[in-house]
Amino acid sequence: MLVFTLTPALRPDAAAAAVRAGDVAAVVLRMPEGAPDIAHLRAVAEAIQTHDAAVLVDGPATLAAAAGLDGVHVSDLRGLDAALRALKPQAIVGAGGIATRHDAMEAGEGGADYVFFGALEPPAAASAETLDLVNWWAEVFEVPCVGLAATLDEAEALAGAGADFVALAEVLVAEGGPATVTAAMDRLTSMDAQP
Repeated sequence: MLVFTLTPALRPDAAAAAVRAGDVAAVVLRMPEGAPDIAHLRAVAEAIQTHDAAVLVDGPATLAAAAGLDGVHVSDLRGLDAALRALKPQAIVGAGGIATRHDAMEAGEGGADYVFFGALEPPAAASAETLDLVNWWAEVFEVPCVGLAATLDEAEALAGAGADFVALAEVLVAEGGPATVTAAMDRLTSMDAQP
């Protein structure tokens, strides 16, 4: 998975190039403050979807339908039930904002398509906790789990711990260049999890 913020600087061709560079299953698009630019959201989404990657919005469920997206990533678990009612079974509903094992179990049992460990904007010390949660989840549950990596070393560790998918933090993708980081991640995890 890749994480991008939908700013005017996010060009559809650049997003598509990042997806083409490896085996990317999905892209989570974070919404900036203020009213979203639906035309820009739709253009970026279509460029990504052309390469068989799902596009999820970290924002209101209404944006998924308005822009032709594949679903939503819910960062605040208080909104998970409403998103599940509004979008399932036609669209993907992922559960983020998970701080505890209890939160993860409730999200998985509630019908989330995946549980996401780590914040979309990771704090510097989150990797050990994320790795621990992925390790625990992968051994016990069938609902797919995603671990967020802020470095390629973290990505490799999460794949080795059993993450079904590894999300590459936006800061990592920005620093290394989207296509370069995606290709490097693909090589690191080709035997394990999918980015």
